Amino acid sequence: MAIRQLRVYTGPDLERPGVVGVVPAPMQAATVRVTLGEVLPLLADAMASDRTWLRDFATDTLEISADLHDVLQAYRHFRRPGA
Repeated sequence: MAIRQLRVYTGPDLERPGVVGVVPAPMQAATVRVTLGEVLPLLADAMASDRTWLRDFATDTLEISADLHDVLQAYRHFRRPGA
């Protein structure tokens, strides 16, 4: 019986001449716009499950609206123990 070996697929082999990626480099976006409603449930579940991959993004920055920032700052202030 032949021994099967598993390999991890990491995407197209762009090192070989003549191989072109699925999406050309200039069209790949560095950012994606999503609603807070899409992201929050997933992040809350990941936090509750203590997912390791969250640490990979701990230093990433997010762009939020000024009014959401104000609400979050007020929430942070009033949720402190003894406040």
